[in-house]
Amino acid sequence: MSENAAVSTEAELTEEPPFLDAGTAAYRRANLAMFVGGFATFAMLYGTQPILPLLCEAFDISPASASLSVSAGTAALALLLIPASILSDRIGRMRVMKTSLTLAAIVALASPFVTDFNQLLVLRALLGAALAGLPAAAMAYLGEEIAPQAQGRAMGLYIAGNALGGMSGRFISALVAQWSSWRIALGVLGVLGVIAAFLFWRSLPASRHFSPRAARPARILSDVRALFSDEAMPWLFLTAFLLMGAFIGLYNYLGFRLMEAPFGLSQSAIGAIFGLYLLGTWASAWSGQLADRHGRRNILWIMVSVMASGLLATLSPALPIIIAGVAVYTFGFFAAHSVASGWVARRANERRALAAALYLSSYYLGASVIGTLAGPAWTLHAWGGVALVVGTCLAATLLLAGFHLRRIEPPRLP
Repeated sequence: MSENAAVSTEAELTEEPPFLDAGTAAYRRANLAMFVGGFATFAMLYGTQPILPLLCEAFDISPASASLSVSAGTAALALLLIPASILSDRIGRMRVMKTSLTLAAIVALASPFVTDFNQLLVLRALLGAALAGLPAAAMAYLGEEIAPQAQGRAMGLYIAGNALGGMSGRFISALVAQWSSWRIALGVLGVLGVIAAFLFWRSLPASRHFSPRAARPARILSDVRALFSDEAMPWLFLTAFLLMGAFIGLYNYLGFRLMEAPFGLSQSAIGAIFGLYLLGTWASAWSGQLADRHGRRNILWIMVSVMASGLLATLSPALPIIIAGVAVYTFGFFAAHSVASGWVARRANERRALAAALYLSSYYLGASVIGTLAGPAWTLHAWGGVALVVGTCLAATLLLAGFHLRRIEPPRLP
C-alpha cells in the first residue's frame, strides 16, 4: 500500500461522522421522530385535565382529589428528569428515549381498566416517571446529532410537537369522553402513544456523536452548587415553579367552572378552549425576539403582568370575556416561560444541560404542588379561591421579575 493510500485510509477511520443536515432523509426522519415523541409525551401527560369533572362523578371524589390525576404525573416527571438525564449520559439518548416512550404507552393503555381512583393515581405517577426520559434526553440528542446550522428548525419542531401534543391530548380526551366515556378517552390516548412509539423506533436515526460520560457525584454536586451560587439562577428556577403552578392551577379548574351554571358548556366545548394553546407557539417565538432586542430582564415582568391581566378578566360573569382572559393568560404564560428558559440557557454556559433539567424539574414540580393546592381553594371559594391562589403566585413572580431579576446585569459574552 502506498504512503498516500495509507494516510487516506487513516483519515477515513478517524474522520468524525457527519451530522444530520437539513435536506437529508436522515434529518427528516429525526424531525418526524422527535415531533411525534414530543406530541405523544404531552398528550398522554395532560389527558386527564379536561375530564376531571367526569372522574369526580365516576369515583365520587372531590375536584381537589380529581386534580391529583394531573399532579401525580407531573410530580413523578419532575422528580425523574434529572436521574433520567444522568442515565442518558451513561447509556445513550436513544435507548432512554425509546424505552421511555414504550413504557409510557403501555401504562397509558392500562389506564382505562382501573377499578378505583387509587389505581388510576398509581398509573398516572408511573406514566409521568416513564415519560421523564424523553424530555430529559431530547435536547441533548438534537444538540449532538443535528448540524449546528439546522438545529434551530429541529428544536422548533420538537417544541411545536410538545405544544400541539399538550393541546391535542386535552381536546381529544374531552371530545371522546363526551361521545363515549372517560375510559375510552384514555384508551385512545394510549393507542396514540403506541403509534408514536412505533414511529419513534422506526424513524429516529442512530446516534453517531454520543460519548458515554460517567456521572461522578462530586462533579454533579459541584455543578449544582455553582448554579445555585449564581445571582439569577435560583430565582429563575423559582420563577419556573410559580409560573407553571399558576398556569396548571387555572386550567385544572377552568373546566369545572365552565360546566357549571350559568355557562353549562359541554365536554367537547371545554376541550376546544384548550385550542388556545396554539397561541403559545407564536407567543414563544415573538417574546424570544423581543427579549433579544430589549433584554430578558426587561421583558419577563411585562409578560407576567399580561398573565395577571388575563386572570382578572376570568373573574367576569360574561363568557366571551372569560375566554378572552384565558387567551391573554395563555399568551402571557408561554411568552414568560420562553423568556425565563432562554435566560437559564444563556447564563448556564457549560452547565446548560444540568441547568435545563433543574429548570424543568422546578417547572413540573410547580404544576404538581400548586395545581394540588388550588383544589381546596376551589372547594371552599369556587373560582374566586382559585384566582386567589393563582394571583398570589403571579404576584410573587412579578416581585421576582420586576424588582430582583430586572436589576441583574446580563452575563458578558466570551
